[in-house]
Amino acid sequence: VQELAEKIDDFRRQIDFEFLADEIPKAIGQSRDGLDRIAHIVGALKHFSHPDGEVKEPADLNAAIASTATISRARWTDVADLEFDFDPELPLIPVYLGAFNQVVLNLIVNAADAITDAMRDPAHKGRIVISTRVDDADVVVAVTDNGPGIPPEIQQRVFDPFFTTKAVDKGTGQGLSICHSLIAKHGGELSFISDLGVETTFRIRIPRGDQV
Repeated sequence: VQELAEKIDDFRRQIDFEFLADEIPKAIGQSRDGLDRIAHIVGALKHFSHPDGEVKEPADLNAAIASTATISRARWTDVADLEFDFDPELPLIPVYLGAFNQVVLNLIVNAADAITDAMRDPAHKGRIVISTRVDDADVVVAVTDNGPGIPPEIQQRVFDPFFTTKAVDKGTGQGLSICHSLIAKHGGELSFISDLGVETTFRIRIPRGDQV
């Protein structure tokens, strides 16, 4: 028995049993967290890639926005904290879901890019807030960033095709123009307000009912 105990002790030393006993549970926990994250991303991708036809369907815009934020996480997570300010009582809204998701994705990416351009200290992230509200016969989705703002002299050109303030290899100037058209297709409006050096808010306004 003593010989067996000695062999067990020797084996424990060889494999560094105490180290493994401490690290294996951590590794299992991290693996579970990773699997949960993968499942969340896959679910978000399925929601984002909802087949888009010519018929509008009632959709949970809060869930759609959250899914879009998840799949675009790599674009904003290093430069900004993204927060939701959702109306929990928001009704289902008839939309072309693929088009709506594309608009939200573009606005999130633009907000992250604006914050990146303004960052002087990588240790201090910017802030993106996405809110939803009911406003009479419409629902309003707002995407606010605390980037540098849009200079007054170019604000009237923001939705013009091919207009961009980004470098040639970073922007085509088509994104906001297309977004404007997609929201118009819903019978809605895409607008913005910008306080130079403080923040910019893009607002999507869409009819609550199928009025198009």
